[in-house]
Amino acid sequence: MTPTMKNCLLTHILLLTAISLCFGQKEPQYTQYMYNIGSFNPAYSASVENAELSGLYRAQWIDVPGAPRNIRFGANFPLNNEKMGIGFNVINDELGPVKQTFIDVAYSYQIYVSETTKLSFGIDAGGALFNIDFSEGTFQNPNEPGINNQQELSNFNPTIGAGTFLYDENWYLGLSVPNFLTDVLLNEETATLVTEKMQFNFIGGYVFDIANRTKFKPAFLLNYTDGLPVNVNLSANFLFIDALTVGAAYRFDNAFSGLAGFQISNSLFLGYAYDYNTNGLGEFSGGTHEAILKFYLGRGSGKSNSRDKNKKENWRGKPKQIDSPRFF
Repeated sequence: MTPTMKNCLLTHILLLTAISLCFGQKEPQYTQYMYNIGSFNPAYSASVENAELSGLYRAQWIDVPGAPRNIRFGANFPLNNEKMGIGFNVINDELGPVKQTFIDVAYSYQIYVSETTKLSFGIDAGGALFNIDFSEGTFQNPNEPGINNQQELSNFNPTIGAGTFLYDENWYLGLSVPNFLTDVLLNEETATLVTEKMQFNFIGGYVFDIANRTKFKPAFLLNYTDGLPVNVNLSANFLFIDALTVGAAYRFDNAFSGLAGFQISNSLFLGYAYDYNTNGLGEFSGGTHEAILKFYLGRGSGKSNSRDKNKKENWRGKPKQIDSPRFF
């Protein structure tokens, strides 16, 4: 394949991806979704045992010009009554000339449904700043509606989402909708460019004790947006000595991934994932790199808070481990 043909193919791939982003308004994609539940499910914030801060960087399709780049900062804080939590997210997502910044604040409330199982309900509110810089691209048909006579286009759209999160010591299930405000158009001139559609996220995971200080942790994430194929993510991680995580993941018709993580201390976790594309992009892309750093406030101090004491009472006799089986 000649360089000209290769560049043409890459341009079409990026164009199709941009169309999916603009019309589907899908939430940013993560390989380490088990560490990022709070970014797409507001009910998660009540489930955390300690306040946590996290930062993630994802560089997708290395070597492809204009490929997606994603930066996320998140924070989750449990309240002292052990029933409520609040969360905060800032996500910047870029694809060629298209840039989106999501900001939201979440609130969640949880109840016991059995002696050890809790069900959390959450809502979030915020907005998405959408920006297209037409000067950053070369268009084959510059007189297309919405492109002609414009150099830059931006708008802020409000978002309202909700979710539920059911969990125990060894498993979790979650269902969420990041934004209920569908069919939000930028303006009359660009209504053909951006139409918001509702996305549903369904996540789950389980932990199996397979040997002394060795655990097997499978998980899944399904994303569904009306008019688009279901995005299916499966992962399998092994946790050794309560500190080292090694695993693999598969995104259907998209990519294989390798994952690794290390609990540096009680309060600090570092995770990394590498994706290799199994679709047409695999021939041109250098893969995708994703790194996450999580900091848990209050861990490692040697002092137990009321949430820790209650957990010990509810799950007395079960082995203690540095991180929770749910990876958070």
